[in-house]
Amino acid sequence: QVQLVESGGGLVQAGGSLGLSCTASVASGSNFSVNEMGWYRQVPGKQRDLVATITRNEVPTYGGPAQGRFTISRDNAKNTVFLQMLGLKYEDTGVYLCNARDIYGIQSFWGRGTQVTVSS
Repeated sequence: QVQLVESGGGLVQAGGSLGLSCTASVASGSNFSVNEMGWYRQVPGKQRDLVATITRNEVPTYGGPAQGRFTISRDNAKNTVFLQMLGLKYEDTGVYLCNARDIYGIQSFWGRGTQVTVSS
């Protein structure tokens, strides 16, 4: 029904920067309307953590570690969300998963994730 495709992960040294992007493709005939989009980080053995989300009205919310270093933005016409990450730290390492949900938060879809590795 909805497919999310992430790109932009990779290996970077501590202090470096990376940009991620994620595009939501909604199947023809689907009644799903993309509202909030965002990024979450998954590390093996730990819970999935909020990185940042942004509403269709472009109101952002950041998790604690992302504040002041990451910037989330979106292109509504393309159902695409971006994450600019500056000043990366070793602890930012993980699989970054894209999420899209409807205005009620009832329907929620996840991408397969993109690996971000920060070397110390």
